[in-house]
Amino acid sequence: MEKQIEFDKIKEMWARLCVTDGAKEKVENQSFYLSENELRKQMRDTTDGRSMIDKLGTPPLPGLEELKGIVSIARKGDCLTPYQLERVEKMLVAVKRLQDYLERGKMYENPVAYYAENLDGLEDLRGEIYRQIRGGAVDDYASKELGEIRKQVSRCEDQMKQKAEQTMRSHKECMADNYYTFRNGRLCIPVKKEYKLKVQGTVIDKSATGNTLFMEPSEVSRYYEEMQLLKISEENEVYRILYTLTAMVAEGGDILEENMATIEKLDFIFSKGKLSADLDGAEPSINLDRRIVLKSARHPLMERGENVPLQFEIGGDVHGIVVTGPNTGGKTVALKTVMLNCLMAQCGLHVTCEEADICMNSAYLCDIGDGQNLTENLSTFSAHIKNVLEVLQEANGESLVVLDELGSGTDPVEGMGIAVAILEELKKSGCLFLVTTHYPEVKEYAKEAEHVVNARMAFDRETLRPTYQMIIGEAGESCAFYIAGRLGMPEEMIRTAVRRAYGEEAVQDYKFGEKAGEALPKGGRKIKRAKKEKDVSALLDKYALGDSVMVLPDKKTGIVCKTVNEKGVLQVQLPGKKIWINHKRVRLHVAAAELYPEDYDFSIIFDTVENRKKRHAMERKYTEEVIEYSREEECKCHK
Repeated sequence: MEKQIEFDKIKEMWARLCVTDGAKEKVENQSFYLSENELRKQMRDTTDGRSMIDKLGTPPLPGLEELKGIVSIARKGDCLTPYQLERVEKMLVAVKRLQDYLERGKMYENPVAYYAENLDGLEDLRGEIYRQIRGGAVDDYASKELGEIRKQVSRCEDQMKQKAEQTMRSHKECMADNYYTFRNGRLCIPVKKEYKLKVQGTVIDKSATGNTLFMEPSEVSRYYEEMQLLKISEENEVYRILYTLTAMVAEGGDILEENMATIEKLDFIFSKGKLSADLDGAEPSINLDRRIVLKSARHPLMERGENVPLQFEIGGDVHGIVVTGPNTGGKTVALKTVMLNCLMAQCGLHVTCEEADICMNSAYLCDIGDGQNLTENLSTFSAHIKNVLEVLQEANGESLVVLDELGSGTDPVEGMGIAVAILEELKKSGCLFLVTTHYPEVKEYAKEAEHVVNARMAFDRETLRPTYQMIIGEAGESCAFYIAGRLGMPEEMIRTAVRRAYGEEAVQDYKFGEKAGEALPKGGRKIKRAKKEKDVSALLDKYALGDSVMVLPDKKTGIVCKTVNEKGVLQVQLPGKKIWINHKRVRLHVAAAELYPEDYDFSIIFDTVENRKKRHAMERKYTEEVIEYSREEECKCHK
């Protein structure tokens, strides 16, 4: 249901306004209240939170992501790290700021401001953490002992460096470089391998080549051992301080948890106030008289500039409203606007109306959208009927039911019958219901049935846009023919449609719009067909061997030495060369029959003397000789 009417998007918007994870989780699991007392309390909280934000700005709420885990660690007796202690201190600082914010709200006598009494800033704990923990570490001045130990450690490190520098100066010729370094946590000097025995000390490491040894001088070793003892003392003192602070956190664990619970409550309350401010919402009146009155209601997810306020009223003697109108008339938007505002009100939220009086409902039941489900093999009609049957099973005298496109998705006559049957069942249940339909018979049913009225959605015929205005008490028209004409459907097509729908007399009475088209323009893309290969069989006999032809455009005269092939190309003997040329560029000059006797041997003209001898030899006997033609003679073409 929440997805069908887009309440899930409202909850997403709402959750983004929360600071704490606890408040976000509560928003995600939020459902409408069935207790009148609880709903009225939640509505007062929303109004008070909105009032506080309007007067004092956004509250300084802290995040609590890690605090619950930190308190749990402290209660178990484990030692908290400096970072974790800093998180506790920052939370206590935020508590103090929040207390100050709420204290300012008391001057307006805002009930939410008195949540400040449930907050405790634990000044002693906050002060101790602030004094002893700095920059993610225990501060030098956390205790006198720690400060003295760290001074001794620093002094010892300085003496080690001094001794190392003295050794390097006194054994300058033995040094591989003029600096000291730390290897494996030990202060070392770089000694050439061959001078190892001249420098007193311990080899700690060596270079990659092995030519340089990193040695800790003997005089440095004594200070190193002293420094290690100081480090142990420092570590013990640090742990003593951390455990002391951890014990203080554990001791204040109940207060810290109470603080976190209060902050999450305030976060939830203020998130409702922020949502009201963002949507420019108003507090609705709540009743149990089965009455819904919405004045200038808006769909909360639509832009204010595009959203025309909706006037809606149901209850008293009217239990059901049947809404009709064009497909683009805003019927579905109107359904969602009504149900969203009612559901938001029963969740303790402000509504996007100038004024609203909304009854509590035991259930919000709807069927909006085609509902087609391919995985369950359900068509649009099957899905509608399945949803509607579930709605009818749950509907009672305290339910609000919204059904879109009643009886659609099947044969119009049968769909109309089913729509009327559904309306009858809704009437019997005693629920408040709002449905949309296109069936004229259903309009007639609503006109005659008790406790049911018609309504239509106003439609701007000039712009073809919905105005989102619901006019209760009047049945609407689909305007399908008018819209089709305005969009350019030819008048002849509209005549056919009117004739089929209402008969020939209706065609005579129908007023066709000025923008109806005369005829549909024909066009569109076309399939590109492959070109058919030309039939050249008729060309094969066009020129005979020995024909005298003229080659265009040069008008040179030649003799056909190869007739036209399947590609429409022939070979012509010109003075000094043979060329291949398309038949279209050749004109017959003198036919061979007029130039040569019958059975004339053209090899005399076209063959070389050598090839003619070889051919005569082949005709008389077997021979291994081969007749060769030059590449130029066979392949040279005239482009």
